[in-house]
Amino acid sequence: MLSLTIFLPLALAAVLLLPGLPSAVVRWGWVAASLAEVVLVGVLWARYETPAPGALAFEEQVPWIPGVGSSYHVGLDGLSLPLVAMTAVVFLACALFALRDEDRPASRAALFLFLETVSVGVFAAADLILFFVFFDLSIVAMYVVIAGWGHGDRARSALTFFLYTFLGSLALLAGFIGLYLAADPHTFDMVQLARQDPFAGGGTAGVVVLGAILLGLAVKTPTVPFHTWLPPAHTDAPAVGSAVLAGVLLKLGTYGFVRLGMTLLPDAWRSWAWVVLVVGVVSVLWGVLVALAQRDLKRMIAYTSVNHMGYVVLAVGAVGVVGGSTAQARSVAVSGAVTQMVSHGLVTAALFLLAGLFWNRSGTYEISAFGGLAGPAPRTTGLFAVAAFASLGLPGLSGFVAEFQVFTGSIAAVPWSAVALLGILLVAALLLWTLQRLFTGEAGPASATFTDVRAHELWAIAPLLVLSLVIGIAPRALLAVVEPAAAAVVAVLGG
Repeated sequence: MLSLTIFLPLALAAVLLLPGLPSAVVRWGWVAASLAEVVLVGVLWARYETPAPGALAFEEQVPWIPGVGSSYHVGLDGLSLPLVAMTAVVFLACALFALRDEDRPASRAALFLFLETVSVGVFAAADLILFFVFFDLSIVAMYVVIAGWGHGDRARSALTFFLYTFLGSLALLAGFIGLYLAADPHTFDMVQLARQDPFAGGGTAGVVVLGAILLGLAVKTPTVPFHTWLPPAHTDAPAVGSAVLAGVLLKLGTYGFVRLGMTLLPDAWRSWAWVVLVVGVVSVLWGVLVALAQRDLKRMIAYTSVNHMGYVVLAVGAVGVVGGSTAQARSVAVSGAVTQMVSHGLVTAALFLLAGLFWNRSGTYEISAFGGLAGPAPRTTGLFAVAAFASLGLPGLSGFVAEFQVFTGSIAAVPWSAVALLGILLVAALLLWTLQRLFTGEAGPASATFTDVRAHELWAIAPLLVLSLVIGIAPRALLAVVEPAAAAVVAVLGG
């Protein structure tokens, strides 16, 4: 059933490319395909039982490239299942948001369904070559999204995105080859590599291999100083492209930190932990400080993604600092990192779709062009306010659950990491200031013709925020899946 979940969007993409299909059929077909994926993931969630440490649920394995020890090997655990579910929900939201868009609907729908397949494939992959194939295909697909459906200087932004992230993927591949060569017998299978621990005992080779993997993942996340491709990519991408890029594709990097670095190279991870921790703190603070200087709504949201991904990097770095009796705290930090990935995916996708409203109504993202929208657009105001409060970590919403876990675990393990709490304060100031400028005060030149959120846009954005509210009020359903996997990761790291 897992393979069906991975490849169903791709199969339906081929159907939507059949010649002669009316535009309306294609657009609703995209919605139906995305909804079917959500249903399949729901069935997986309902049937999920926590596997033994080091094992996977819904595991499938078929020989693929046996000469190099690579197979089609997929499976899920508490680290990957929540991200697969979040991915399916975000893609459904994008399909609904684009229901009235007439710009080459068949090509766009097929491309996004292809992108959904490769995104789910990354989270489900249990073989390094399979992981790399899906990872690289996501880069190609997003390049086409930005270059084909973006605006502004889209060609340059798409090329910058591709070159940065493709270079990162080459570093990732070098690290994978290093793992393969160290394994005895040679294999790319992630489950076997975790059992072998080919670089056990530390040593320079393991540190170098992990350094290559970390470089590739840091570019994808992105962390400071590899974040410069992100703002222009977001600014010039279409709204649905930005929602997927921030909501899903950035998680391919942070997920890789946990799945690849911490699990396959635990000794080397402990050697790199302080570097990862410092990079996380810098990303948290730098991201929000630069966001405060932005006058473009989309660029501002893009820099908050650097900040929010910094929380994840901070947590996984703190987890690698082993000492004392901090195993429980470090397990909380891993749980917080996964919860933050899910929360950020939902909330930032909603924020980018809301930014798309402003572009669709006025052709600009300039914050100064708006103002006083609370009167003519009360539903847009309400949605943006909830998304902003979720992003800044208000209690009762998913951001609070995630950030509370991240900082509880991180500060217990590394007390000075509390300096990153300043990032939460600055994000709150930033988002509240943005709310004021957009929705209160005097109306700007673009406010006169601004129309409130339409039905299909409401159905795209509101469920993302409802899920954030559900996680914030009743996080147990999510944490019951995540916590056993987080404890298993900490056990592998030791200490």
